[in-house]
Amino acid sequence: MRLVILDDYAQSSEWAAKYICNRIIQFNPSEDRYFTLGLPTGSTPYGCYQKLIQYHRSGDLSFKYVKTFNMDEYVGLPRSHPQSYHSYMWNNFFKHIDINPANAHILDGNADDLEEECQKYEEKIQEAGGIQLFVGGKNTWFQSVSRTRVKTLAKDTIMANARLFDNDLSKVPTMALTVGVGTVMDAKGGTIHPLCV
Repeated sequence: MRLVILDDYAQSSEWAAKYICNRIIQFNPSEDRYFTLGLPTGSTPYGCYQKLIQYHRSGDLSFKYVKTFNMDEYVGLPRSHPQSYHSYMWNNFFKHIDINPANAHILDGNADDLEEECQKYEEKIQEAGGIQLFVGGKNTWFQSVSRTRVKTLAKDTIMANARLFDNDLSKVPTMALTVGVGTVMDAKGGTIHPLCV
């Protein structure tokens, strides 16, 4: 394990974005060989995504042969809701890069059968050859063998998320679909956690 300590959020975001950029370029993805990336949402990766967009716009990085798998989605929140992780990713990252929308995978928290949705997501990850690099946020998982599953959100998570829902706890989703740490640990190229504490 390698620990990189940086002075602030901006440096952490830039380091993570450069690392991701270099990994994609070194992998040399092509039509027959996609790079797969596991992605989080929230305030922690936002700066990293902004830097990746800059690299793309400057011509230094293409996502044409990249597949992404997001790690979470709320249960019961429409994809069009401004607080859904689907909206977050499209508004803050995907619509600003050249990724094929069919290659940007996000769990469907409104699927008729949530367990089946989780199983299909795991299968999609395997069909893509597994995840090359997982970009983690600041949440901690405890079940080292867990796979994509339905999870009840912790009370502190619900309380923290209330600020995004007009501070109305009745509007805050209480469940989410989430990729398990077992799936994350299968990442071939490891994980990075760009944090600023």
